[in-house]
Amino acid sequence: MGSPVPSDEGAFEHLRFERDDDVLVVTIDKPDDPLNKVDDRLHHELTALFPRLQAEREARAVLLTGTGSSFSAGGDFDWFPQLQEPGRLEDLRLDARRMIGDLLDVHLPVVCAITGHAMGLGASIALLCDVVVMAETARLGDPHVRVGLVAGDGGTIAWPLALGPMLAKRYLLTGDALTAVDAERLGLVAETTPDAESCRAAGLAWAKRLAAGAPLAVQYTKQAINAWVRQTSDSAFEQASALEIVTFGSDDHAEALAAISEKRDPRFTGR
Repeated sequence: MGSPVPSDEGAFEHLRFERDDDVLVVTIDKPDDPLNKVDDRLHHELTALFPRLQAEREARAVLLTGTGSSFSAGGDFDWFPQLQEPGRLEDLRLDARRMIGDLLDVHLPVVCAITGHAMGLGASIALLCDVVVMAETARLGDPHVRVGLVAGDGGTIAWPLALGPMLAKRYLLTGDALTAVDAERLGLVAETTPDAESCRAAGLAWAKRLAAGAPLAVQYTKQAINAWVRQTSDSAFEQASALEIVTFGSDDHAEALAAISEKRDPRFTGR
């Protein structure tokens, strides 16, 4: 692929950095977890990633991708009980707020290659990138409601921005996942490819195309568009992230986790 990035690479355990000409390639890779589920460590690293990209001065574009089996399949259910510890949910909310804001403030064009399933936070990050390509073997969705939670980590802004409010509600209120073909038909992704390897190659081609453009024109155009995105979405994100904390303490969320553990359908009560 290219040469590794030295300097601060050691600060990340689950993100790999490489350079390919003018493209900085960042790969989400948890060797012990083929689904790249988000736990405390990966959430922390994703929060630190985008300030790292804001400080990038050598590359002209970024490719953000995953491993063959997954981009990121969303939150790790084994991590959720730890979030009930005092102060943890507020820390999580503040990290999510920084993460999404910092992603939108990255000056370089960011291409996302959805090599495998992108769910929850994984989907939010993907949809807030600048160009998205997706493997036909992957699925894209935000199933927060299925575990009794509000999509407070960016889903309530990423999906309406990409689809409009009506279609966004169709997917956010059900948690249904999209195939690559449907995602392309709805305009969520620019291109689909047969598999993870070709998806990564297509993502790199898009990143190199953007890197070959006039840097100031590309970066300033992105900056102007994302200023509009921030203006229209900040209040919605604040509300969603606060309400997600409320639902983390709900009986319905506890019931959803119990149902998953016991391999049965949940019985939600609205409490």
